[in-house]
Amino acid sequence: MSPLDPTSAPALLTTLPLWRADHAAGKITRTFRFDDLAQAFGFMAEMATVSERMNHHPEWFNVYNRLDVTLTTHDAGGLSTLDIDWARLADQAFARRSAAAA
Repeated sequence: MSPLDPTSAPALLTTLPLWRADHAAGKITRTFRFDDLAQAFGFMAEMATVSERMNHHPEWFNVYNRLDVTLTTHDAGGLSTLDIDWARLADQAFARRSAAAA
């Protein structure tokens, strides 16, 4: 696995406006907020299935309704397309859940 090309990374990251990039550390992070623990846990369960299918696993930390996610590709030594793809799928899953709750 290769890291993202430094010239293409900024354009890809603009498609993920809710994620914060730490270029020096080669990672992106986002905090998701839910109504309660059950919703947060349901989202984590859905994304765990996605993670297994992609063979790409986030670093995440959950407290009640908050889920902090960090993505990096250790094998690549920084960000890779797997991180971008996983983040995009997480954003889509969160949007679906938010729309269903509205």
